[in-house]
Amino acid sequence: MAKMTLEELRKLRAGEKQALSNRETEGKEIQVIIGMGTCGIAAGAKDTMNAFVDTINSNGIKNVTVRQTGCMGLCYAEPTVEIKMAGMADTVYGNVDAATAKEIVENHIMHKRLVDNHIFDKPAADITQ
Repeated sequence: MAKMTLEELRKLRAGEKQALSNRETEGKEIQVIIGMGTCGIAAGAKDTMNAFVDTINSNGIKNVTVRQTGCMGLCYAEPTVEIKMAGMADTVYGNVDAATAKEIVENHIMHKRLVDNHIFDKPAADITQ
């Protein structure tokens, strides 16, 4: 196995610290919960999770926790993602690929606008208005 230089180790450490900070919950008001049951993983949930993390980081958003859960019971709509944030009803999105993850971050999380064509579970309209 090749030895790593000190600079390579520092770069690896910084990357891992960033990855860990995405999972911390203290002081963060928005949660992105990704269904990572067997059905979700088979449908591409790992790529979806990576897309959320990358888009959140590239936009410099600090108040978001990205975490995993088991199956949400919507196997036909995997990958599924639930967004919980103050001022908006909890929303479950389905068929979330990398492009949709980016759209959810840029619309739902950054501008509080639902991504209508991927919603699979939300409260009645009178609750969200």
